[in-house]
Amino acid sequence: MVNKRPIAVDLFAGAGGMTLGFEQAGFDVLAAVEIDPIHCAIHKFNFPFWTVLCKSVEETTGKEIRNSSKIANQEIDVVFGGPPCQGFSLMGKRSFDDPRNSLVFHFIRLVVELQPKFFVLENVKGMTVGKHKEFIAEIISQFSENGYQVNADYQVLNAANYGVPQNRERLFLLGCRQDLELPNYPEKITFPHQKSPTVWEALQDLPEIEDYPELYQQDWVFTEFGKPSNYAKKLRNLTTAKNNYAYKRQYDPTLLTSSLRSKHSTESMERFASTPHGKIEPISRFHKLNPDGLCNTLRAGTPSNKGAFTSPRPIHPFIPRCITVREAARLHSYPDWFRFHPTKWHGFRQIGNSVPPLLAQAVAAEIINFLEIKSSDSEKVTQTIPQGIKVLGDISLLSLDMSGAAKYFGVNPHVIEPRTRKK
Repeated sequence: MVNKRPIAVDLFAGAGGMTLGFEQAGFDVLAAVEIDPIHCAIHKFNFPFWTVLCKSVEETTGKEIRNSSKIANQEIDVVFGGPPCQGFSLMGKRSFDDPRNSLVFHFIRLVVELQPKFFVLENVKGMTVGKHKEFIAEIISQFSENGYQVNADYQVLNAANYGVPQNRERLFLLGCRQDLELPNYPEKITFPHQKSPTVWEALQDLPEIEDYPELYQQDWVFTEFGKPSNYAKKLRNLTTAKNNYAYKRQYDPTLLTSSLRSKHSTESMERFASTPHGKIEPISRFHKLNPDGLCNTLRAGTPSNKGAFTSPRPIHPFIPRCITVREAARLHSYPDWFRFHPTKWHGFRQIGNSVPPLLAQAVAAEIINFLEIKSSDSEKVTQTIPQGIKVLGDISLLSLDMSGAAKYFGVNPHVIEPRTRKK
């Protein structure tokens, strides 16, 4: 019996939501590719034992991914990623010929070069609407011309059906080599008394940041946490879910991170306080979270070349302020050891752009099932919770600005356009 974990590659990795989900399902994500140096620094901090390539997929080859990581000539089990397709977002303009969608074809090229057994392409729900179905048909046809079959009965999955306290719908295309059998889509998880954890179950044990003036200057503080829900117990590593095969991380459970405070005007706070749960505050257009419901879809802002749009952050259900990055991370199913950039701007961008780990884990677990079915008895993949504790990366990685992160990875600091602050 072989206890070797299957191998994965994350393209368009961001801060690592899908990397973490696949790790939780039992994969070793030996290589991740990401163009944004700040995201790369955060990824390297949270996954220091694997390789992150800080570059565009357009300039990356399968050979380079293999040679610069521990993969070398090993067979890859799955390549996954969510190529940005802003041309297909329901939020923006829809354009069939949008040049931003060319990244999908680089995803296909790298799958063909790397020859994994399976691939997972994640994208916006808007891609399944109207004319965009032609684009999906084109993707499927490109794969089939290159020796891959795709489940043509593709599905949009809502994170809320997989243990995440957030309504978030994303398209997943699942494919495999012609010699293999297509994996299934994950069944919805049914919880004992409700569909999924609620907003308040995600947040109830977090310390009140109002007690800590130092959180205006820094994003962390040592403190005491309250009584956690079953959902929060898992995110605090107080209990481990039976199906969680992630490596344990070394971290201090009394450390609250990603909790930089916002300064709101008295008028804003009064408006926030008077907004009913589940409703939009009319001036700011912020959504006030319903403690007994689900979070609305958390979105990322856009860089200055796309309008420097700061995505509206939800209002806390009981305190008249916007939620913190850590509170957003809880609503996205990130464990508390996982760190983000200390600025609210980058932290929210990293969460809003990412696939919730528990949703990625549900998809990844189905692929693990098929790897087990396909392995011969002598080489059956067995899932065991890994022993030992992994040390997180160098703390200095967390606070790098764009020029510092670019210098660290040896790339051009203007690869991502700087954010222009409105005067």
